[in-house]
Amino acid sequence: MKKTYIIAEIGINHNGDLNIAKRLIDIAAAAGCDAVKFQKRDPDVCVPEHQKNVEKDTPWGSMTYLEYKHKTEFGKEEYDEIDQRCKDKGISWSASPWDLGSLEFLLQYDVPFIKIPSAMLTNLELVEAAAKSGKKVIISTGMSTEEEIWKAICVLEPGPEMYDYAVLHCNSTYPAPLDELNLSCIKTMKDKYGCEVGYSGHEFRLGTSVAAVYLGATIIERHITLDRSMWGSDHLSSVEPQGLFKLVSGIRELEQAFGDGAIKVTDSERAVRKKLRG
Repeated sequence: MKKTYIIAEIGINHNGDLNIAKRLIDIAAAAGCDAVKFQKRDPDVCVPEHQKNVEKDTPWGSMTYLEYKHKTEFGKEEYDEIDQRCKDKGISWSASPWDLGSLEFLLQYDVPFIKIPSAMLTNLELVEAAAKSGKKVIISTGMSTEEEIWKAICVLEPGPEMYDYAVLHCNSTYPAPLDELNLSCIKTMKDKYGCEVGYSGHEFRLGTSVAAVYLGATIIERHITLDRSMWGSDHLSSVEPQGLFKLVSGIRELEQAFGDGAIKVTDSERAVRKKLRG
């Protein structure tokens, strides 16, 4: 079985605090994840006009939604520290750009992939720009129709010059109901698109993500947090440190146990067989 690439999605769970981001990087590295991922956006571009001046209650007091998004957004200084922290801990990092300027910002760094979030799947200009960057592109497919997914794949696979990409099955509800996860879509996507397929989970459970590997997912992405009770929209559907350690070990144990499917007497059974059967 191919080694599963495990992405710990920090996203916006740092709440604009670089120290929290560093702690989450440390935890992901200690747990054995392959990469951490953030989200990068220009609030002036990404926040809809009708939401910019809406008042929002935050831990820092009442402010406009636009001010709040700027407060929780990292810039060059913070990402330089994130980049160094990840190098020190031996873990890769990347981010999901929500606009073309943010994609250009990320390409200053040696990130191993660019992640297109489910919300941006239909932004084909962004998908194409990510593909042309030369980086591997990973797209999430939450809340998307077959037609929308196919249009994005056609951008990533325009002809002989097919780009390096992977597709993640995803349910965009936070947290996602178990009866709507539809993990069988992993096989459907592998058969239909003929590309690498993974799973981005937003459910409470851990076993479902391990099951996704059994069903053929070679990339697993889960949101992580220091504490699910922290303030913010994504914490409740995230995995706490203890759970992250369990998730990674569960996936690695499955990889060891999966085998090749051949019926045979194993090496460890030979002595037992001789003792009990002569």
